[in-house]
Amino acid sequence: MRKFDTRVQHIKYKVLREVAREAFAGTLTDNLLDLPKRIIPGKTPSMRCCVYKERAVIGERIKLAMGGNKQDPSVIEVIDIACEECPGGGYTVTDSCRGCLAHRCADVCKFGAISFDEHHTAHIDKSKCVNCGACAKVCPYSAIANRKRPCQIACKVNAIKTADDGVAAIDHSKCISCGACVYQCPFGAISDKSYILDAIEILKNSQNNEAYRVFAVVAPSIASQFKYAKLGQVFSGLYKMGFYEIAEAALGADIVAKAESKELAEKGFLISSCCPAFVSYVEKSFPKLVPNISQHISPMAAISAYIKTQNPGCKVIFIGPCTAKKGEIKKETVRDFVDVAITFEELQALFDSLDIDITALEERTLNSASYFGRIFGRCGGLSDAVMQGLKEQGLADFPLKPATCDGIENCRTALLKKSKDALDANFIEGMACTGGCVGGAGCLTHGEKNKVDVENYGLLAQKSITDAVQALNDQ
Repeated sequence: MRKFDTRVQHIKYKVLREVAREAFAGTLTDNLLDLPKRIIPGKTPSMRCCVYKERAVIGERIKLAMGGNKQDPSVIEVIDIACEECPGGGYTVTDSCRGCLAHRCADVCKFGAISFDEHHTAHIDKSKCVNCGACAKVCPYSAIANRKRPCQIACKVNAIKTADDGVAAIDHSKCISCGACVYQCPFGAISDKSYILDAIEILKNSQNNEAYRVFAVVAPSIASQFKYAKLGQVFSGLYKMGFYEIAEAALGADIVAKAESKELAEKGFLISSCCPAFVSYVEKSFPKLVPNISQHISPMAAISAYIKTQNPGCKVIFIGPCTAKKGEIKKETVRDFVDVAITFEELQALFDSLDIDITALEERTLNSASYFGRIFGRCGGLSDAVMQGLKEQGLADFPLKPATCDGIENCRTALLKKSKDALDANFIEGMACTGGCVGGAGCLTHGEKNKVDVENYGLLAQKSITDAVQALNDQ
């Protein structure tokens, strides 16, 4: 079974794997210059104009795999030399134009941007066009197309522009680090920074000191990944890699569900705080709604805070589908609890850099979280958990009216309506990625079945939210 959706992901993985392999061996500095040739062997180009450009791009990927520019706090970066300057000219008349007599495109244009040549073929004057799209809507031949870059189409917060040299550029004042552009760029010219070297250093230190405990906190969406193996084998692989213990972020979700349901009942209206990209979007685009964001930290941070309290001096590495988590762990409210955040893509690279074949391992299970904590990984799961939290705390009389939103466009609609008092909802569950965490940019694979896999994993749980949280308090 394929490990990745796209070839771009596979190239990214190969870079991460080789960087990790050298880092574990302690030879990264010595072999750094040889890595591009190892990853792109031979002299025949397979992706770009020449093998030398391919290797130059790999060299830039290696830098990002090693953490990128340490002075730049942003998580997402453009690899300039990999950007193929995709056409992004807005609305353009294609060769489907038949030179019809109706000229509806010109009639509907309020800016006089459309003219016709001697063959009656339409042309758009870019100096007048405002890209409203009215002409495209009325063309009977669908001859007017909106030429936008794949990254711009993927970015729903309009954070990607075209620089003067034609290369894509990210406006970090708008970027929410969701990684949608990373997954959709067909040339792999946009990538998230990796902090696997920090994770490797922590794991290597634990090998030399038995008292040095390293905990893995795994997101519930892991149930939809590594489909070539069994989930219990993935857990065994983490232990083999050197982790002292594995904790479910779903248990942190139980903590959050219990706390947020109570907070909601007290305040009457609440916006979820679990998705860092969504929270960033609210902060940047709907600042007046920021006071309504839940005051509780995310599930990742909640369970990590508990781990750090119980195990002073330990290290916590979060593993999930989310690129925005790499930014969240730098926040003042979170940075003391989580040391490193990596994605499922990066975990696959770590397994293979150590030649750990997880399919050959026995299965190990985790049984700490509730069904409701585990379904946080799919859209609607948080709302279901909050409803259950209200019931278990004797607050079932509170009239929960959730608005479940996945994808920034749906989130924008709900937030815009709420800002105008036009939304009949008292709880907004926002997930930046389509489908929820199962659609995260750091996933190995994406698809509708991912939601089913998370749901089935949740059904294996045997605890209520109250029981799961109480078990923590009893320890």
